[in-house]
Amino acid sequence: MTDPHYDVVIIGGSFAGLSAAMTLGRSLRDVLIIDSGKPCNRQTPASHNVITMDGEKPAALLNRAREQVLFYNTVGIMNDEVRFVKKKTTEFEVQVGDGKVITSRKIILANGIKDIMPEVSGFEDCWGISVLHCPYCHGYEVKGKKTGVLANGEMAFEFAKMIHHWTPELTLFTNGISTLTNEQELTLKSHNIAIVQSRLVEIIHKKGHLSKLVFDDGTGIPLEALYTRLAFEQHLQIPQLLSCRLNEGGYIEVDQLQKTSVPGVFAAGDNTNPFRSVSGAIAAGSMAGAALNKELIEEDF
Repeated sequence: MTDPHYDVVIIGGSFAGLSAAMTLGRSLRDVLIIDSGKPCNRQTPASHNVITMDGEKPAALLNRAREQVLFYNTVGIMNDEVRFVKKKTTEFEVQVGDGKVITSRKIILANGIKDIMPEVSGFEDCWGISVLHCPYCHGYEVKGKKTGVLANGEMAFEFAKMIHHWTPELTLFTNGISTLTNEQELTLKSHNIAIVQSRLVEIIHKKGHLSKLVFDDGTGIPLEALYTRLAFEQHLQIPQLLSCRLNEGGYIEVDQLQKTSVPGVFAAGDNTNPFRSVSGAIAAGSMAGAALNKELIEEDF
C-alpha cells in the first residue's frame, strides 16, 4: 500500500524537524513529518537558553510548535516509526511500522540520537533533571551548588575546567583509575577540584533530583548535580541504511546547508553535532528547510 507522494518526508518531529517543516510549509511544499514521540529531552523539566521561551517545559514547547506547524495545510504529521528508507532513481521510498510505503522527492533526517545509559542504579531516572550534559542549558539553575563531573582523561580535564566556572564546589569522578596526566591533576587540585577514582554504582535521588553518589567501596558523597557526556548512537539506523557518511564521533556529516553526503538527503539537529540545544536544533532545521526548498526550485525551474 502506497500513500500519496510528498515533496519532503521529515524523519523526526522534535525541534529540528518541526522547524524544517515550518520553513517548508511556508514555502508551499507538501511535507510529511514521521515521529515516534520519543524526544531525548522528554523528562527534562525545563528548556533554557532559548530566547522568548526560557524556562518552559520542552513538552509544552513541542505541543505549541506542532500546532503552529500544522497551521500550514500542506504539512502533516504521522505518529509512527520509520523501518527503512530506500533511494530510487528519482525518489525515496519510506516504509513505516504498519508496512505502509510513502514516497518523497527529498528526505530530512531529524531523528536525533539515543543516549546509552551506564549500568548505574538511579542514573536514567536523573538524566536530564540533575544528571546533566550541558552547562549552557542547565548551569545557571545549579550554579554554586555541590556539583560533580563524571568523566576521565582529557575530556574530564576540559569538562571540569568548564564547569568550575559555574561552581567552586566541584568534584571530578573518574569512575575508575584516573587517566589524567600529572600536570592535569595538579592543575585541577590547585583550583580545589577534588578527584575521586572509586567506581560509581548508585545515585540516590528523589524523583530525579540526586542527593548522593554511592561507590563500589561503600563510600557516599552528597551531591546536587552531576555533569557527564554519554556514549550514543543514531536514534534510528536510517542514516546508515542510506549510506550517509558519519564522522569519527558518530554524527551525520553535513555541510553548511545541512546537506549530507547522499544527494537529496538533509539532516538537522543533534544527530549532526554535539551541541545539544533547542535553539541550535531550531536554527539547523530552518536552514535545512530553506536549503532544500531552494534545491527543489533549481530542479524544477
